[in-house]
Amino acid sequence: MSKYTNEFKLEVVKYCIEEHHGVKDAAKHFSIPAFSTVQKWVNRYNEHGVKGLVKNLKSSYSGEFKQNVVEYMHENHLSATQTAIHFNLGSVDQATRWERIYYEEGPQALYEERRGRKRKNMSSKPRKKELSEETEKDLIAEVQQLRMENEYLKKLNALVQERIKRENKKK
Repeated sequence: MSKYTNEFKLEVVKYCIEEHHGVKDAAKHFSIPAFSTVQKWVNRYNEHGVKGLVKNLKSSYSGEFKQNVVEYMHENHLSATQTAIHFNLGSVDQATRWERIYYEEGPQALYEERRGRKRKNMSSKPRKKELSEETEKDLIAEVQQLRMENEYLKKLNALVQERIKRENKKK
């Protein structure tokens, strides 16, 4: 859910436009922390009317649309913010992301779906091989044998340390 309702946004924009107040004054009057938010609303309203204030919930765009946005942005020498307002995009970040992809990977890269986690190459991770029952039993027996040897050596070491202590006390 949006932080500000569409009605509130419209009220703020009309306060700026109809009553000839500046965006800083409007932000202060309506207790909006950043005047840039009000500026964005006014720009969107001037470009698209009331529809520009409604949150754009479109989650995916076609590759052709993305390519047109980037090309329009550069043909008309627009910033990402101006482009996002012109095309009524959900955020400025979309325009900058598409621009980066366009120039780093080429226009065809905009046609690829990029949401979600990247696929991992399954062949790079070796699968665990199932062991036969006999091999598994042998391995368990070996582990138990090694644990017993380890415990024996620890006890032997403790006894040697104790003997050294006693000899040092006698001196």
